Amino acid sequence: MRTLALDVGTKTIGVAVSDELGITANGVTTIRRKSLEKDLGELNILIQEYRPEEILVGIPYNMEGGVSKSGDRILKFSDKIRAVFSLPVVFWDESYSTVNADEKLIEANMSRKKRKKVIDKMAAVFILQEYLESKRA
Repeated sequence: MRTLALDVGTKTIGVAVSDELGITANGVTTIRRKSLEKDLGELNILIQEYRPEEILVGIPYNMEGGVSKSGDRILKFSDKIRAVFSLPVVFWDESYSTVNADEKLIEANMSRKKRKKVIDKMAAVFILQEYLESKRA
């Protein structure tokens, strides 16, 4: 079962996809956000290409365990995704995904400029890989 994962930010959306067996997560792209219509259009292209059975969306939680303010915005965006594409939308705690991705890129000696270009895509990979591993456990 293929899953498309999204790390939704205000300026970009990091995208990752699993292999068909649901074992590995691979970074796909980073969508530069322009408008709801254009963002959904970009997602449509990816959905047509990869044919996922579900969409995984990273949600940030606050220290009390509830959805953060930015999480509320992501939930609203996810409602649009669900309505437009008629695919199940699953949520996953994205806490520390960007930090973990940044650490891995630093370990790989990637410059700050290059890290900035791929960090959201890598965060989506971390979110998706954690989700896939939890399903196998």
